[in-house]
Amino acid sequence: MTTVTNTRELAHPERDEIRLEGILHALSDPMRMRVVRALATTEGELSCSYFVLPVTKSTTTHHFRVLRESGVIRQVYRGTAKMNGLRRDDLDALFPGLLDSVLDAAGRQAGRLGDGV
Repeated sequence: MTTVTNTRELAHPERDEIRLEGILHALSDPMRMRVVRALATTEGELSCSYFVLPVTKSTTTHHFRVLRESGVIRQVYRGTAKMNGLRRDDLDALFPGLLDSVLDAAGRQAGRLGDGV
């Protein structure tokens, strides 16, 4: 795992440390899928405050940690904001087509069930 050099940097797995079962676990939760679907619609980063999830703040923090530690997202501090970006390049290199397939399936399910992002 990458070394954290100061308290404002967050640990992320290196590309070769990302495991399929960790990705699938992270994407199995509806709240985490909601975050990933939103991140997939933007080229840049979104702050944690952008996401309004129907769970407590501590649960939201947990969801972001699971996504970061599994290698699905990268989190960085920009000033006082914690910014989130999808690690699409890493995921596509390791598991070609997986992310797009999961996002497509999640979108079709949301349409079928009437769920939003």
